Amino acid sequence: MNATPSVQRPIVDVHVVVRQGAKILLSQRGGPYGYGQWHAPSGKLDPGEAPAQAAVRELYEETGLTASADALTTAHTVIHHQGDGTPDRIGLFYELTDFTGEPVNKEPEKCLALEWFADHDLPEKLIPYPAAGLHGALHDRGGLTFHNWPEPA
Repeated sequence: MNATPSVQRPIVDVHVVVRQGAKILLSQRGGPYGYGQWHAPSGKLDPGEAPAQAAVRELYEETGLTASADALTTAHTVIHHQGDGTPDRIGLFYELTDFTGEPVNKEPEKCLALEWFADHDLPEKLIPYPAAGLHGALHDRGGLTFHNWPEPA
């Protein structure tokens, strides 16, 4: 019997960098991963879902803001190595300036707060992987970051 090694597919995450002028909307984590730290509204792709559609869905589910997938601009990509044996992650970071509504914390069990921050004065306590994409979106538009990737042997 031949044992075929299993291949773990990466998890695809979508992140929305919501901009209102020079301000960016961030949420403060209330769940076990990254408790108390900040990140952009985000989530995972559902099977068969287009990334931009997932981004507008996650944005609405978390903040109540509505937007069209066409209003998103690809801002940065992060390939994140988990380092714990779980699948790596591909983070697609979108920028959004055209949206409807006022942000509301629709997931209080997962989110402690939603706040606007000046893009030049972000909080220190950002979750590292999303922070790599957020900084990339602000300073290396369209770029690619390998985050937490092991050094070649």
